[in-house]
Amino acid sequence: MKVTGVLLASLASCAAAAYPSRTQSSKPPFFVLAGDSTTAVQSTGGGGWGDGFINTTLFNGASGRNLGHNGATTVSFRAGGDWAEVLATVKRSKDAYRPFVTIQFGHNDQKPAANISLSQYTKNLEGLVKEVLDAGATPILVTPLSRRGYESSSGTPRIKQNLANETAATIQAAHSTGVKVIDLNKASTDYLNAIGPDNAYTYNLNPTDYTHLNGPGSVVFGGIVADLIIQVASDLAKDGYLKVDKTLKKDVNEGVYYWP
Repeated sequence: MKVTGVLLASLASCAAAAYPSRTQSSKPPFFVLAGDSTTAVQSTGGGGWGDGFINTTLFNGASGRNLGHNGATTVSFRAGGDWAEVLATVKRSKDAYRPFVTIQFGHNDQKPAANISLSQYTKNLEGLVKEVLDAGATPILVTPLSRRGYESSSGTPRIKQNLANETAATIQAAHSTGVKVIDLNKASTDYLNAIGPDNAYTYNLNPTDYTHLNGPGSVVFGGIVADLIIQVASDLAKDGYLKVDKTLKKDVNEGVYYWP
């Protein structure tokens, strides 16, 4: 039988319909984590939620890279080349993945030595967001992880609200750029208030470090981050890419101490 060009085209069209190409929305996510030491891998000088998030909450082909940098600000992260590596990682991941970039700063930006005003901090975040969008990725702004410092003036130990300005500025940057934001500061503060200082200190990188997280702490707060992301990007959970341990989720939501 002679197969005409029209028939071949028709067969090709049917094959394409039966076996559709992977669109950007059907690809698994790749999370690039940009931030300071409260995002970064565990080391003698820092450690955050990032590795716990990547290692325990990503499934079904989802992946990520933790580019958090100890001591980083929204200025030094760019000046030192870390931001260029974030964008390069986005570019490399786009063929096989749907890239997301989490952006969490504030701990070091607020220090007087950084000489970064709150308005400049907000503008810096907005600039990072726009560059992520231009690179073809989805930015998610993250308010800064709470420190584990308590005060007891009310008679009950409560977390010191010493990142409130940076939290508000992060939310403002999200609103002005029209992107998603997750309030890790509120979620971590609520959980730490519920479990109290003795339990909270078990997550310390070392006994006197009330900022950075050890490995189990990274798992707990990485799970909190994942749960917050699911709330603003529910499709990631529906497709099986992002999952939070059921007991961790239940305990955090109920204010019960969790140790992985």
